[in-house]
Amino acid sequence: MSARPGELFYQDLLETCLTAGELMIEGGSEMYRVEDTMVRIAKSAGEPDPRVFVVPTGVFMSLDHGNYCQSTLVHERNINLELVDRINSLSRAFADKKITLQEVKKEVTKMAKGDYPNFPIWLQTIGAAILSATLMVLFMNNYDWVDFPAAAIVGAIGFLSFYYFKRFTNVKFLAELVAALIMTVIAAGLVQLFPQMIIDHILTGALMPLVPGLALTNALRDLFKGDILSGMVKICEALLTAFALGGGVGIVLKFLGA
Repeated sequence: MSARPGELFYQDLLETCLTAGELMIEGGSEMYRVEDTMVRIAKSAGEPDPRVFVVPTGVFMSLDHGNYCQSTLVHERNINLELVDRINSLSRAFADKKITLQEVKKEVTKMAKGDYPNFPIWLQTIGAAILSATLMVLFMNNYDWVDFPAAAIVGAIGFLSFYYFKRFTNVKFLAELVAALIMTVIAAGLVQLFPQMIIDHILTGALMPLVPGLALTNALRDLFKGDILSGMVKICEALLTAFALGGGVGIVLKFLGA
């Protein structure tokens, strides 16, 4: 028995909102922004009272019209603010009646399949190298310029290690631990080859691309907005990342007796 057109419309609306919310969380958005975008899409489609509940691991939504209630799980959380901006722009264009719901659904479905802007890995690696070297200069009050290229090299290798190891494990913190181990071993080797280098300076810069700065910022914003559950989850996630990075460095330094 085929569904009535009204049912199909509200089913499409629900699927569109859930997919958009899932993509925004995967891109590193704050929870209140995800809720705002989903509610904006639903209200612009004529739903007077959409109910949305968002946590870092899942999105829940119900609509009065059609008596629909569905949820979707979020398994990946990365940093892709271009993806967040793309979804947010789609919702605003739909609210301004510039595009239809079907066009919004088509675009978010394409993005859910991986068709969204993302920097190639070689460019991300160059960015990690530049970030490592420049942040070493920013954070270290006393340093030697010989540490500048070393921090860039170690930071780039550490980022590549994290990127590729994460593809073989579902445990993000294990990938971060391995990356920290590799970075510390390489930094210690460089210091042995060039005694004028300081390992503390190199590692301070090299670890920066993996430090969960965005997660901590979003966690505080969620807490200030009253999203206590999401804020605490993100803080715990950021602390686990910090422990993984610190543990990787500490294990190697302890083993080497540094």
